[in-house]
Amino acid sequence: MNVRSIFYGILCMLTVGSALTACSEDNNEVPNDNGSQVQLPQRRAFILNEGSMGMNNSGIACYAPDGSIDFIPDLYELQNGKSLGDTGQDIIEYDDYLYVAVSGSNYLAKLNEACVEQSRVSFVDDPDLEADIRYIDAEDGYIYASFYGGVVAKINASTMQVEQKLTGLGGNLEGVAISEGKLYVANSYSQDGSNWTYHTDVFAIDLRTFEPVDTITVEVNPNQIIEEDDRIFVISWGDYSPSYESHIVQMINPTTHEVTRIGFGTHLAVEDGVAYIMDSRVDYNTQTAENTFYTYNIRSGQTGTWYLSDDAPDTFKNGIIYTMEIDDETGDIYITTTGHSNNNGDVYRFRADGRFVESFDCGGQNPNSIIFVD
Repeated sequence: MNVRSIFYGILCMLTVGSALTACSEDNNEVPNDNGSQVQLPQRRAFILNEGSMGMNNSGIACYAPDGSIDFIPDLYELQNGKSLGDTGQDIIEYDDYLYVAVSGSNYLAKLNEACVEQSRVSFVDDPDLEADIRYIDAEDGYIYASFYGGVVAKINASTMQVEQKLTGLGGNLEGVAISEGKLYVANSYSQDGSNWTYHTDVFAIDLRTFEPVDTITVEVNPNQIIEEDDRIFVISWGDYSPSYESHIVQMINPTTHEVTRIGFGTHLAVEDGVAYIMDSRVDYNTQTAENTFYTYNIRSGQTGTWYLSDDAPDTFKNGIIYTMEIDDETGDIYITTTGHSNNNGDVYRFRADGRFVESFDCGGQNPNSIIFVD
């Protein structure tokens, strides 16, 4: 082999190596952990513990799905030296930051991916927004937030300034989700003294004009709204009368706004075109629940059986379910239970085929959200 052949061989290997290195760097972005006091893994899960109303005991726990670090019960407090506040309501990841809505304290916080707070905006002195922030979603550089009192706010995700407010939408607004250029908002109920009125509205708001374009009629008291697989899922809680039907799962087609009733359910998560639905019926006298599970195929419209392995702890089988999330990288299903104000909640992890993996204390009360960051 001559010198020129050797030279070109080395050059080719260097070129290929550089390409592989660049590809590897592109696919493994390092999380923004500036200011962190602890070493965190590349993949991490955050659990929002909402706490008990008025107790100022919300927090954000950190869990490593691969077991590479010990569980951190309240990473937010560890990183920032203070409590998250009263009633952590919702948490999302957007554009390499975390955004947390804290309802009782009525503010929105922007955190980096290590839960170090970057900035916040308080709404307590805004006469339009003083009735508590609820749920959030994000699109095209903005955070959209629902509020009690019938208001939706458009907040600049970079500056954290409220740029627009849409008022007079109805009663107390709850869940929000974005699809097909529209924001969908649940109009849950109104309260006038001791009189409660439950609504049947989901508002569709055009994000370009920030104006309502449709009102979709669903079952009584829509509360949770989830966007998955190009569909909007709504869970209506009912009107709490003796004969009411509670926790009805519906699906909205965001193109036609056609509503399909799926069945009963208190929680759902979607993966690969299949909705995994849990129905947790609570007996508050005994603080236990009767839990049933099933699936719904979004494309075929067929329901199916969903089996979770019998080796899960008994505390799960009759526990009061508080939330459910699916890790979209592994397909593992995470289900939380609550002890309400009596004790901490728990997290139960299952494989996609229903096999039980592990359970652990969630680090706080009422774990209502789990997000996965890598």
